[in-house]
Order: sequence, then C-alpha cells, then structure tokens
Amino acid sequence: MSQVNTVLGPVDTTELGFTLSHEHITLGAAGAAATYPGFQDRQHIADSATAALTEAYEGGVRTIIDVTTFDLGRDVSMMVEVSQRTGVHVIPCTGNHLAVPRIFWGAPVERVAELFIKEIEEGIEDSEVKAGIIKVASDRGGVTPNEEIVLRAAARASNATGTRISTHTWSPDRVGDQQVRILKEEGVDLNRVYVGHSNDDTDVGYLTGLLEEGVWLGLDRYPGGRTSETPTWDVRTAVVKQLIDAGWAHRLMLSHDHSTPAVQPSEELRRERGEFNPDGYLFITRNVLPRLLELGATDADVQAIMVDNPRRFFED
Repeated sequence: MSQVNTVLGPVDTTELGFTLSHEHITLGAAGAAATYPGFQDRQHIADSATAALTEAYEGGVRTIIDVTTFDLGRDVSMMVEVSQRTGVHVIPCTGNHLAVPRIFWGAPVERVAELFIKEIEEGIEDSEVKAGIIKVASDRGGVTPNEEIVLRAAARASNATGTRISTHTWSPDRVGDQQVRILKEEGVDLNRVYVGHSNDDTDVGYLTGLLEEGVWLGLDRYPGGRTSETPTWDVRTAVVKQLIDAGWAHRLMLSHDHSTPAVQPSEELRRERGEFNPDGYLFITRNVLPRLLELGATDADVQAIMVDNPRRFFED
C-alpha cells in the first residue's frame, strides 16, 4: 500500500478520495508575516480558509494538494491548523514558484536539490511536516536560467526520493514542452510529473503531445477567463471533454488554483482581475462536473479524474 505525506503525517493513498490537484490555503510572500507584522490578520485568514474547506468537505472534497512554496508565503503551521479543523487532507510541497530566491541564482543544482530533499525526508523549515510533492514554475516566455536550476534540482530530488513533481506553466507558450525536455534530460520518470495550468488555451494538439510523453495533465485553473486571452470555464470544460473523447480520461486531473486572500480585495477588483469565484473549492463540483455529464462524459470518467487519477499519481 502506498502512502503520501500530508501536513498531519503520512496517509494511505486509498484514503485520499475526491482530490483537488492544485490549490492553496492562502498565498502571500516569503517572510512577509515577520517583516510586516500585523499587515495580515493571520487568524482571520486561518478562520476563512477553515470555513471554505469545511464547506468543501461537506461538498465531498477530501484532499487538496497545496502547492504553496516558500516564495508564495508558505505557512506550514496554518496548513496544519486548517487540516485539523476541517478533516481535509492537505499535501504540502517543497520547491519554488516564479520568485526564485537570489541565493539560488547560479547555485550548483545539487545544493538546491539537497534543500528539497531535506524538506521531503526531514521536514519543512523547522517543522516535522514533510513535503509530499515538489513544485516548480515557469511562465510566459519559457524557462529562465534560474528557473532551470530549480527544475533540475526538483528532478534530482524526485530521482532521489520518488517524490512527484507538479509544474506551473503558461500553456499558450507551450512551456510544458520545455519543462518536459529538461526533466527528461535529468532522467525523471515522467509518470511522476504533473504538468499544471494546462487549460489556459485550447490547443488540444499541444495537450495530447504532453500526454503522449507520459505525464499527467493538470487542467487546474477554474473558473478561468482571468484575462481576455484565456478561455472561460465552459470552454475549458469542452476541452476536457475533447481529451476524454480522445481516450485520456485516465491521465487528467482538475482543480481551481483557489486560495483564501491574505488581504481581501473588493469583489469589483476581483471581477476586474477575472478572479471572482463564487463557489471557491466547490466550483468544479457545482459547475464543471455537471457540464461534463451534460456533454456526454460518464460517471466513470468523473470518478477517474477526481478520485482515481490523483490516487494513481502517487502510487504508480
């Protein structure tokens, strides 16, 4: 039986249940709480996240993969508190997002890999919470030299520990292709790789090309339509159905990339940014899955995408 690290300790993969594959309890910035104490109401954030994930649990969500890295303001003790209060399994990450720390710039890849391995095998920061996944990120324009250091370090940490990798990409620039190339150069088992944010455009050829490489595909930005250049949620869902029809239901995962704001913006501002999500962690449950069934997907397809595939991702 396989296990995966959560913030409350290892959990058998059979216990993960309905899983959202790319979420955040909250987002911030590295060191912000210590540098600017009082700017954020930490307990209010924890209480708001608890309320949101309690509602999600009541709606059937059992696990979230929280890909909040150090540079995104990762708060492990808050993750522990929210998981304890809600019953939702929270799988934490090591790795980095786009704000690659300056100390990594030009650093030997092996030294960075050692940091990730420490957080997987010993604990994140000064806690006993062990990372269950490695996060890497590249965005518009492709993989930068410093992001490549992190990507190769993640690959070596994965090779050393068997830990899965989750990537942030910008699909209109086909950034996933670049990430896969580098991971292959490092000898990573691509069955351990999840290429995320792959539903920011409708290029099914690009997506099937990634799947044919052997990765898992994260269609994990919902509701979508964050900018005029990215698809709305119903268009994204039609792409999911196209991939199901092409025989890929067994390699897809869905999620929102949702978080509890550290500082609550106005609803008007969130609408302007294209971030408004009235259903939080339940948008997929309430909107996307019913639409998929209307389009002709089966209950077995939904079970595969939301339950079986995340479990198998951590097992295979």
